[in-house]
Amino acid sequence: MYEFIRGNIVELNPASIIIEAGGIGYFVKVSLNTYSKLNGKKEGLLLLHQVVRDDAHILFGFADKGERELFRNLISVNGVGAVTAIMMLSSLNQDELVSAVTTENVAVLKGVKGIGAKTAQRIIIDLKDKFGKLPETGQISLSTDNTIRNESLSALVMLGFVKRDAEKIVSKILQEQPETAVESVIKQALKRL
Repeated sequence: MYEFIRGNIVELNPASIIIEAGGIGYFVKVSLNTYSKLNGKKEGLLLLHQVVRDDAHILFGFADKGERELFRNLISVNGVGAVTAIMMLSSLNQDELVSAVTTENVAVLKGVKGIGAKTAQRIIIDLKDKFGKLPETGQISLSTDNTIRNESLSALVMLGFVKRDAEKIVSKILQEQPETAVESVIKQALKRL
């Protein structure tokens, strides 16, 4: 799996980029948000997500970790493919998309081409718990908090704890100490479970 690519921007379009690294030109699909962040630059760094199918190997590129994490959460929903997820990230910015999910705003999600009522409801059901809100500011905590939460939950589930119980404890720990490292969250959760 490729993590990132850094190189010269040979061609940039609203839906794709050709980036040269090590003498090889890579065709990478991007969202409009990533396009706008790279527009006018001669060099760039893209965080990658690779999709391997029988007929193709496709690279999707993102200007920041938050957008890639959101993309990965979207494609984890049954019925949402990589192309649909990129379409969603092109139609809505990260905050709008996360806000639509957490407030259960089906109309905003249905406004994206290719998303119907059933898919919008499935996205909300599957992702609402993953997108927590910071109570003081109302801003969405997605990238760092969500990564720590996911890594902590994965470790606890692999250790044999029930996912639902682990989620409650990890959420409580992250509310009490938002800047806690993964190792600390796991240690504290082991004491409380």
